[in-house]
Amino acid sequence: MRHWFKTAFVLGAMALPLQAAAQAPAPADPAAPAAAYQQVATPPGAKLYIISPANKARVRSPFTVQFGLKGMGVTQAGNTSANAGHHHLLVDVKEPISETEIIPSDKNHLHFGGGQTETTLDLPPGRHTLQLVLGDAKHRPLAPLLASQKIEVTVISPTAKKKKHRRPHSHY
Repeated sequence: MRHWFKTAFVLGAMALPLQAAAQAPAPADPAAPAAAYQQVATPPGAKLYIISPANKARVRSPFTVQFGLKGMGVTQAGNTSANAGHHHLLVDVKEPISETEIIPSDKNHLHFGGGQTETTLDLPPGRHTLQLVLGDAKHRPLAPLLASQKIEVTVISPTAKKKKHRRPHSHY
């Protein structure tokens, strides 16, 4: 009798996970479209811009880039406050940013999820482009895309001599 009870108990215990699996919802079909993500709307009149350096500036590395934002607030990544976002600085990015995908994070797509409004860049000598894009709490661009004008800076060699401004000779 004991042997039968033990066998029934073990078989019953083995059947429990099978019953739970049968009652669990079926896994989502990977081919089915994902739930639509609700993009954060860009408020009318909002503007994103680079305060400094100026477009076509000649700079020495390291140099400071200051971010400007009008008509919205700056917040940390993950914060879903209305009319607020955080900065992403695109360095030498040629491809346009997708308005529906997460902004990449790599050496050319710099995230400022702490609410920073400036950074120091150390770039090699040569021409570089800089552009800001404002992201929402989940690092997605706002709709419509809120981006600064793309600017170009030329990083000059640290050993390059500064140009001296000569005063014209005055003749008395």
